[in-house]
Formats: sequence, structure tokens, C-alpha cells
Amino acid sequence: MYVTAVESRPAGVLGTSQSTKHRPFGARIKAFIALTKPRIIELLLITTVPVMFLAQQGVPDLQLVLLTCVGGYLSAGGANALNMYIDRDIDALMARTSQRPLVTGMVSPRECLVFGITLAVVSTLLFGLTVNWLSAWLSLGALLFYVVVYTMILKRRTSQNIVWGGIAGCLPVLIGWSSVTNSMSWAPVILFLVMFFWTPPHYWPLSMRVRDDYARVGVPMLPVIASNKVVARQIVLYSWAMVAVSLLLTPLGYTGWFYTVVALVTGGFWLWEAHGLQARAKDGAVGAKLKEMRLFHWSITYVSLLFVAVAVDPFLR
Repeated sequence: MYVTAVESRPAGVLGTSQSTKHRPFGARIKAFIALTKPRIIELLLITTVPVMFLAQQGVPDLQLVLLTCVGGYLSAGGANALNMYIDRDIDALMARTSQRPLVTGMVSPRECLVFGITLAVVSTLLFGLTVNWLSAWLSLGALLFYVVVYTMILKRRTSQNIVWGGIAGCLPVLIGWSSVTNSMSWAPVILFLVMFFWTPPHYWPLSMRVRDDYARVGVPMLPVIASNKVVARQIVLYSWAMVAVSLLLTPLGYTGWFYTVVALVTGGFWLWEAHGLQARAKDGAVGAKLKEMRLFHWSITYVSLLFVAVAVDPFLR
């Protein structure tokens, strides 16, 4: 267990003039949008919509796609807002998060809490009443897992926080499938596992870059408590598991040659980058010479290309 007490009301978060005055309407709107972390949600939708094409084996109902995207955005946005509410103490102390709306005072903690809960309720009802209740419960489960299990329980206590906490980010795959079929199958489970093994080697390189931030606030991300060599070895192990699992869709009959080629090429390049990072870590490279962000940036490209292949493959079979 790794627990660090941090001042829960850092200067600049509450009780400032910014919290009651000089908050232009336009800036306030942008601040509330920022609470939802739009760039992260873009990645979640990239893994949701293509699975709908796979489930339909063609073009799904466009209204259903729209409702699923809106519901998914609201649910993930609510989770992200509640995450910022809980983490507002450490956000104020980390350079990477020092300009978040609660830290600057553009949004008050009470407003953020109400906003997050409202999005959670609205998204669950939207899914249940317009898509199906299986998708609604999966969406609510993802939100609660991220807020309670990851943010409140795991994040400040264990170096495995992102491994198990990342399950919340894997659930949109299941939601995309269930929104079309109102059921489950091995295909979304396999893609769920791809995202599960993808999350640690995606996030750990970024954590290596900002380890000082996490160390300052006592969040035990793996790069904070382990050497670069240990982290890089873990990245390689998870990377091999991810690529291997991604290739299961074809022998099980869910995808064809196009997806297989994309999975092999993109997965092969990923493994090249992962092993390159491990080699540099073994050689004692630090700072810019470690080049850890190369894998982080490629990880986003990888998941985008892989899921585009998931959506395109049904049309080429």
C-alpha cells in the first residue's frame, strides 16, 4: 500500500475571487467542456463506433450510432468531471494538470460535482430509453469503475492502478457491440482484451515522462516506484499479449484478410517501438534520449488504425 496525504484544498482551487467573479460566460462554457476531457473521449468513441460496424457486418443504423456516441460522450464526460472533482487536490500540484477548471477556479467543486452526477444520470437514461438497457448498465458500470475503483481506490494506493483501472476504458468496446445486438459475443470480448493489454503500455510511457509530477503528489504510477528497465520490460510483455490477442478475431471467424494484415503490420511496428524503448532503457538512456513518447504517440495511431480496420473489414469479406 502506498498512501500519501495531500492538502485537499490547495491554494487557487477554492475560495478565490476567480470562483465568484470575473468568469466570462464563454470561458465558463469552455471550462465545463474541459471537465469532460474531450480528447480522451475521442479515443473512446474510436473504439466504440467501429465495433458497431463489426456487429452489424455492415453499416449500422445511423441514428443508433448517433445516440450511442452522444450517450457515450455524456457518460465518459461525467466520469471525467467526477475524476477532476476527486483529484482537485493533486491536480493543483501537478504541472500537467495545473490549468484544469477546478484549479483555476473557473468552475467550483460543487458545480463540478453536480455537473458530473447530472451527466451520469442523463447518459444512463439516454442509453436505456433510446438504445437498450444492456448498454445503459455497461455505460454506468464503466463510469462507476473509473470513478470509484480507479480514482478513489486504486490510483493513490498501487502501482497497478492503470492496469486494473484501465478496465473502464475497455468497456466502450462492449457498449458498441451491445448497442447493435443487445447481447454479447466473443468478438467484443477479444477487443476488450486488446484494449486491456493496450492501456498500460500506452500510459506508462507518458508516466515515465511526467514521473516527477506523480512522485510530487504521491501517486505510485509504476515509473515512480520502478526503474526504466523494469517499466520497459513490463511494456514489452503487455505489448506482446496485446498483439497476440488482436490476432484471435480472424481464426474465430469474425474478421478477414484486411483486418489481419492491418493487425500484423501495426502490431509489428508497435513491438519494434516497445523493444526499442526497452533497449534504450537497458543502455541507461534518460531524458530525451529515452524517447519514451514515441511509443505513447504511436499507441494512439495504432488503436485508431486497428479499429478502422475493424469497421472496414466487413465490407471486404
